[in-house]
Amino acid sequence: MVNIAVLGYGTVGSGVVEVLKTNLDSISKRAGKEIKVKYILDIRQFDDEEINGILTNNIENILEDDDVKVIVEVMGGVEPAYTYVKRALESGKSVVTSNKELVAKHGAELLRLAREKNINFLFEASVGGGIPIIRPLNQSLTADEIFEITGILNGTTNYILSKMKSDGMDFDTVLKKAQDKGYAERNPEADVEGHDACRKIAILSSLAYGRHVDYEDIYTEGITKISQEDIAYAKELDHEIKLLATSKKVDDHIYARVCPMLLDSEHPLATVNGVFNAIFVKGNVIGDVMFYGKGAGKLPTASAVVADVVDAVKHVERNIMSIWSRKKMDLMEIEDVPSKVFIRVAYDSYDDAMATVKELFDVKHIVRLDELDDEFAITTEPMKEKEMQLQVEKLTNSKDVKEVRNFIRIES
Repeated sequence: MVNIAVLGYGTVGSGVVEVLKTNLDSISKRAGKEIKVKYILDIRQFDDEEINGILTNNIENILEDDDVKVIVEVMGGVEPAYTYVKRALESGKSVVTSNKELVAKHGAELLRLAREKNINFLFEASVGGGIPIIRPLNQSLTADEIFEITGILNGTTNYILSKMKSDGMDFDTVLKKAQDKGYAERNPEADVEGHDACRKIAILSSLAYGRHVDYEDIYTEGITKISQEDIAYAKELDHEIKLLATSKKVDDHIYARVCPMLLDSEHPLATVNGVFNAIFVKGNVIGDVMFYGKGAGKLPTASAVVADVVDAVKHVERNIMSIWSRKKMDLMEIEDVPSKVFIRVAYDSYDDAMATVKELFDVKHIVRLDELDDEFAITTEPMKEKEMQLQVEKLTNSKDVKEVRNFIRIES
């Protein structure tokens, strides 16, 4: 028998206990040993007497118990999770977590500590919820040189954009609906401003390229400016608008960014809708592969956590190697990243506005919608971010243009 402890009995923590209880026999067979939850750490009391019987509000009870071999951290946030996890690893206990903030900030350090102690720090559920992606990057794709990871990594924003298109509702209305359904938090900033997806692509990039990618270095933009008018133009162009988290290798440089993107309808990610997530990976040997599923939710995330628990139990006192150096990767400056761009321009005189647009941009397409008689949109040929921002500023300040209503990059 292997005793484990669960830190946090919220949505994911209760899901972990439920999955272990429901599938205990099959899980124990796969682990080679029976798995028992000896402690649950939480400051609250619960109606379930069985849970209260193993409940503690004192982390020392867990850290000082030599019988506990694996700790599951599902508290969220950086502190006190980081302190608890670091102390657990230092005391020789393997740790499994779904905490993306913790992994993005301290993953390299905690992996190194686990290697030194010949134990494991596992975090499959930190990126794709129930989607297996960490293990494939560590194991199945190790023969490849990865040169692109692009993903829809946040179910909340994907749900909002999908419903805006299908139901014709504005951003604020769909956000309220997402909150009512439990897909979005009361404070949705981490999701809708792109911070959640940013941390996840930082983790994936660090694993794929072997050096620490600091999420604070990643250009991040959310979906709050996306309107029904943008979606109407996208439909006319046979494109979808998705919040994409991307890291790509260009020559010997790597860039990463999170922002809304126009995506051709034939792209594999274009058909990923609702709360589903997907991660598209390109390697120099395997070519294109995609991982798809529910990226959040109680049981999908708990399932991924328990899979890591099984791995930790199977490899007690034996480290599963992960290539993630603490040495920081210097990302390519975002201003040097090339993109095609979609730009919406409002005007008083169409001819004057169009003449100015053509002076500033290498125009690929011009799009007009019957219902929008005071504006048009263009798509451009590829241009570097710095040049694009400069030209948009010039366009905004031009006397021939009423306003630039939005601009969205286009995934090539």
